[in-house]
Amino acid sequence: MLGPHGASGRVRVYPLTDFPDRLERLTDVVLRSAAGDCAAKVEGVWPHGRVYLFKFAGVGSPEAAARLKGAYLTVAVADAVPLPPGRYYVHEIVGLRVEDTGGTALGVVEQVLHTGANDVWVVRLTKGGQLLVPALKSVVQDIDRKAQVMKVRPLEEWLG
Repeated sequence: MLGPHGASGRVRVYPLTDFPDRLERLTDVVLRSAAGDCAAKVEGVWPHGRVYLFKFAGVGSPEAAARLKGAYLTVAVADAVPLPPGRYYVHEIVGLRVEDTGGTALGVVEQVLHTGANDVWVVRLTKGGQLLVPALKSVVQDIDRKAQVMKVRPLEEWLG
């Protein structure tokens, strides 16, 4: 969230979603900040240039809206828009066990980096250190969400 807008407690929100058209239909959200998570009721949403203005229940002044600056607006996993096959939300990738195609355990995905060309998944290696896995079909051979395992084809630079 970017901060207050006007005198009524509205908050400017920059959309980090691939589905901004759904923002105007939100009614219940979770606000995530360093202070923790907080459920919030949405009273109204208005497009405003490249941002959206949100009005939350109980936030009636610019001062109250200013306290939300820096928080992230999230929706419950159950309310997320279903993705087509082969596409994943960050929360579905972080925490996956990573194995090579031969079944050797490599580590666990701990972070997703968004780059210009493709995402890069940061894997904390079981032997220490980290591995940067490009989110490319040529590298990521399979993702089994039920088993919580990602199979990757090792790149030459990983082996050397």
